[in-house]
Formats: sequence, C-alpha cells, structure tokens
Amino acid sequence: MKMMIQTSLCILVVLTISGFPMMESGVESKKGIEYMAMQCRKHKAVLTDFGAVGDGKTSNTKAFREAIAKLTPQAADGGVQLIVPPGNWLTGSFNLTSHFTLFIQQGATILASQVESEYPMIPRLPSYGDARFASLIYGTNLTDVVITGNKGTINGQGKSWWLKYRSGGFNLISRPLLIEILYSENIQISDINLIDSPMWNIHPVYCKNVIIKNIKIDAPIDSPNTDGINPDSCTNTLIEDCSVTSGDDCIAVKSGIDQFGMTTAIPTQQLSIRRLTCVSPDSAGIAIGSEMSGGIKDVRIEDVTLLNTQSAIRIKTAIGRGGYVKDIFARRFTMKNMKYVFWMTGSYKLHPIGFDPNALPEIRNINYRDMTAENVTISAKLEGIEKDPFTGICMSNVTMALSPTTKKLQWNCTDVAGVTSRVKPEPCSLLPSKGPMMDCYFPMDKIPIESVVLNKCVA
Repeated sequence: MKMMIQTSLCILVVLTISGFPMMESGVESKKGIEYMAMQCRKHKAVLTDFGAVGDGKTSNTKAFREAIAKLTPQAADGGVQLIVPPGNWLTGSFNLTSHFTLFIQQGATILASQVESEYPMIPRLPSYGDARFASLIYGTNLTDVVITGNKGTINGQGKSWWLKYRSGGFNLISRPLLIEILYSENIQISDINLIDSPMWNIHPVYCKNVIIKNIKIDAPIDSPNTDGINPDSCTNTLIEDCSVTSGDDCIAVKSGIDQFGMTTAIPTQQLSIRRLTCVSPDSAGIAIGSEMSGGIKDVRIEDVTLLNTQSAIRIKTAIGRGGYVKDIFARRFTMKNMKYVFWMTGSYKLHPIGFDPNALPEIRNINYRDMTAENVTISAKLEGIEKDPFTGICMSNVTMALSPTTKKLQWNCTDVAGVTSRVKPEPCSLLPSKGPMMDCYFPMDKIPIESVVLNKCVA
C-alpha cells in the first residue's frame, strides 16, 4: 500500500525533504494570478464563456455544468482550469472532472442555491447508509483535482436549511455539503473561504493523497452540524494553516459507522493536521469519531490554537462501533476558555439502526504533550467502556489553569489506563505519574503527502 501511494504521488509532484516552498498563493503577475498547485493546466476558460451571469440572482447551474462538460475532453491533454471571476454566481450542485482546476478569484462568490431540487439525491455512502442530497461541489472516481483561488468564496447560504432542520425536517436525509469528493486521489483544496454551509463544509471520503490548506471556514456557532473539515476513510492527508469557526467540530476524523463502516473497512490513516485555529463553543477542535468503525490510525496533530472551544481532542465511540482508534499523536496546543481539555467518550449514543453489542472498539496508544490551557472548567473527562478499557494513554508537559467557575472534580476517569508526566492539575489515579523525565512520543518522520512540493501556476 505504501509503495502504491508513493508511486501515485510521483506522477504528479516532486518529492523533497525540504517541505513546501515559501510562496504566497494568489500573487498578481503580468501573466495573471500566480498560485501553487499539485498540477498546472494547459487549457483554461472563464465561467462567463458559458453564459454565466454574476448578479447573485440568475441561476448558473446550467453554465457550471456545461462548462465542465465542454472542458472535460481537453483534460487529458495537459489539464483544464475553469476561472470564476469577480461576481456573485448562484448555482446548484455540479460535478467536477479529472485533471481539473476550479479557480475562484478574489471578489468572486459561488452562491449555493436554496432550491432543494437543484441538489439531486445520490447513492448512499456504503460506510453510512444515510439518504442524502448531492453536495454543492461534487466529484467521484477522479484523479488530479484542484479547488483553489486567491481568497474567493463559496457561500452555502445555509440558513434556510438550518431552519427546516430545526423544525423537524431532514431527519432521514443528510443536507447538502459544500464540497464532497469520493473515491479519488491527488486532491487539493486551498486558498478559499467557505461560509454558512447547510451541513459539513469539506468531506473527502475514500480518497488518497489529499491536501487541504489555507482554508477559512465560518458558520454561526449555533448552526447545526456545520463541521469544518471531515477526512473520512482517507489515506495520506495533510490539513494545514486552516481557520474554522463552527457550530460543530472544527475537524472530525471519521471512517464509517457500526456495521456499515465495519463492512466497508476503509480506515483513515496517515493524517497530518497542523497550524489549525478553531472556535467552537459546543464541539471539539478535533473530533475522532464517533463514526470510526473502519478504523482510524496514525494521526499527527500539532501547533493548534483553540479559543472558546468545548474540548481539544474528543475521542467518541460506543459499544456496537467496532473498529479502532490507535496511534494518535498530539503536541503544541494553546487553548483559552475551554470547557474540557481532554475528553474521551465510550458511550456515544448515535446508531442509525440496530447494532451488534459484541462489536467493541479498540482505543489505544493516545499521546498528548506540550500543551497549555487557560480558563478551563474541567481538565479531563475520560470514559472508557467496561471490560473494554481505553489503554496506552500518555500525557506529558501539560498545564491547565482553571476558571473561576471550575468544577470540583477535575479528572473524571473510568475504564482507562495510561501514564502522565508534569501534568497540572494532578491527574486521576488511573493515569499515574512516571516522573519528570518522561515525554510522550511524537513521530519524527513524515507521511508522504507532507513532502510534496507544489508547482507555481497561473490563472
């Protein structure tokens, strides 16, 4: 598997141990707007070439779909890019193609239609089983796709969807996402703003070799299920330099639910998250699960800033999930105004249908180090599963300053096991101190996607 991933990457990019080049994307030059991408394109067109009108009122669904259909035959000949110029471009759902770049210029806003018929029903995901609308921007079985810009915007206009959901609608169907890519490889989403998604913002699922960087996501802090970035059953993914304000988890790592996820059995693995800023008063900075039945492993999280957020990393699972969460490594977190810092839940109640009570999840080798938190209400709530404890928990060099309204019980621990070093306030007895010299492990190697060098392209 590792050799196949590396070979696929080498088709597109040069590997280097020096990391990404230091160039700001979206710089104007005499040739056009310079930007960084996995692949540059030989052919390009502008959305207005296909009759689009950027007045915020005229539907451009036909224009987007026609543009991509007409550009697709050229894609095999050096790739194509579709430029969205300044204006307000109202549209329903449209599908992407391979060897394709969607470039959203500064001053351009793709406005998601609020007409439900503009979002066709699409097949259920095998690892979930839910009925669902197509996302605004959708693609499946693709290779080499870039969605980028110089800070252009995608506006989901989610308010009408949220209101209907709160009134009891969409109980048996998932609302549209802003971007969803399935069964694809070599995907880049970068340098754009996403606001007010009807539901999740970015959802790569069953994908390989994914870069998500320099994304700014905003939704009201009380908006329902507006997760920021949800890597789901993906291998070799980098999420970096992103800012999320949301009514749900800023990032949620997933791999399917209950028997659906166990049968599909595609894990999320080789995931790097770095330089994330998150505001989410009712949810997590990074959630792992609760949909983790296909397995989640080898996740590296570092240099994270959390403000007014319910919890830092929340691991969510339940009896009936099966699967595993293991080899999780987190370091260098700065947190202010937190309800919880550490939170693990073994009794998450969401089940789409009946579940197998013998399908127990495996939670082990969870590592946290080098973290500070201010104004904390509860240091840790760690709830494993009776006869299926969460093991191998490690915490080192963690300082949590408590709020004036702090709870008396700072560490609520059941059915967990691990060790600590230099953690304040003093942890529970199930996480004994191993002295001042111990540090929890964090890998020093890179996952393959971290060594990709992007190309300088022009829109």
